[in-house]
Amino acid sequence: MSTASRTAPLALAHLRRHAIARTLFAPTTLGRAIQRLGFVQADPIRAPARAQDLTLRHRVVDYRAGELERRYARLPIEEDFFVNYGFLPRDTHRLMHPRTARTVWTKARWKQADAVLDFVRHRGVVHPREVDAHFQHGKTRNWFGGSSNASTQLLDGMHYRGLLRIARREGGVRLYAARDVHAAAADPEAAIDALVDVVLQAYAPLPLRSMSELISHLRAGVPQWADLRQAALRRARERLPHATVDGLEWYWPAGENPASRRHATDDRLRLLAPFDPIVWDRRRFEAFWGWAYRFEAYTPAPQRIRGYYALPMLWRDRVIGWGNVSVREGQLQAELGYVDGQAPREAGFAAARDEELQRLSVFLGLDG
Repeated sequence: MSTASRTAPLALAHLRRHAIARTLFAPTTLGRAIQRLGFVQADPIRAPARAQDLTLRHRVVDYRAGELERRYARLPIEEDFFVNYGFLPRDTHRLMHPRTARTVWTKARWKQADAVLDFVRHRGVVHPREVDAHFQHGKTRNWFGGSSNASTQLLDGMHYRGLLRIARREGGVRLYAARDVHAAAADPEAAIDALVDVVLQAYAPLPLRSMSELISHLRAGVPQWADLRQAALRRARERLPHATVDGLEWYWPAGENPASRRHATDDRLRLLAPFDPIVWDRRRFEAFWGWAYRFEAYTPAPQRIRGYYALPMLWRDRVIGWGNVSVREGQLQAELGYVDGQAPREAGFAAARDEELQRLSVFLGLDG
C-alpha cells in the first residue's frame, strides 16, 4: 500500500512538522483534548508537576496543575493501563474489558476480592484505608521488595481485572468504586485493531519498529489478546498509509497527509513532559532531531547527563535542549541546557523563552 500521490517525495521534515502539528492542536476543553490525544500517560513525579498535567497544559485552555485530578470524576474518561498507565476515553476503556490478567488468582484470593467488592458496592466510593481497616488484610511484600498494605495490592488487582474503577483521587490516592460489567467484544480482532488506531492517534507518525513495540505494549491493556498482537501488526501494515523515508518505514492514521502545507509551526517555545507524544518515541526523537534524549529520574545522580526530570525544549520544529524546572520559596527556578552548548541567537528566541517560563508560572499557580 502506498500513500496518495504527491508532487515531491515525502521528507523527514514533513514527518517532523506533521508529528508536531497533529498533536499540538489549538487548545480546547479538557475532555476534548483527551479525546483527541487518545491517551495521556501518567507519572507520579512532580518536577515541577505531574507528567499528565505537563502534557495537557499545552492543549487545554487556561489549564492549571492538578486540574485533571480535580475534574476527573466529571469527565467521560478512565484511569487504567493501555500501552502504559494513564488516562483515556471511556469508549476506549470499554474495548479492553473484561480483562483477563496473566497472574491467576487462587480461590482464596477471589474470595477476598468478592468480599471487598460487596463492601465497595455498599459504600459507593472507598479509600484504601477504609478497606484495610475493615478487613485487616495485613502487610505483604510489593514488587520492589518493600512492604505495603495487602488491601492496597488487592484493590490494584481488582482494578486491573475490571472489577473496580478509579472514581477519583484525594491527595494523589486512588479512590475506588465498583465497575459496571459488560460483555466481551464480539469481534476481538476488530477491537484490537481499534486499539492500534488509538496508538497511532496518540503517537503517529511512527517508524515501523516503534509501532511494533507499541502494539506489543498492548499486552498491558489487553493481556487476554496477547496472541492477537502479531496479526494486528500485519493488518496495520496492510491498511494504514505509509512511506519509506531515510531508510525507515513510517506509518500514520488514515486520512492524514504528512506533506500538507497546513502543518506549519509557530514561534512558541514549549517545555514538554518527558512522556509528551511529541518526544515519547526515543527512536523517532533521534531521527527528527539528531540527538538522544533519555529520562533520567531513575538514573543515579552521578550518571545523569541532563538532569533528574529534564523537560525537552521545543522551539518551532526543533527540540533544541532541555529544562530542569523547580519551585523554590514560591518562585519558578529554571536551569536550561542546549544541545549546541548555547541558546540560539535567532530573533525572537529570548522572548519565546521568557513567555514559556511565564506560562509555566501561571500553570503552577505562582502568578499571585
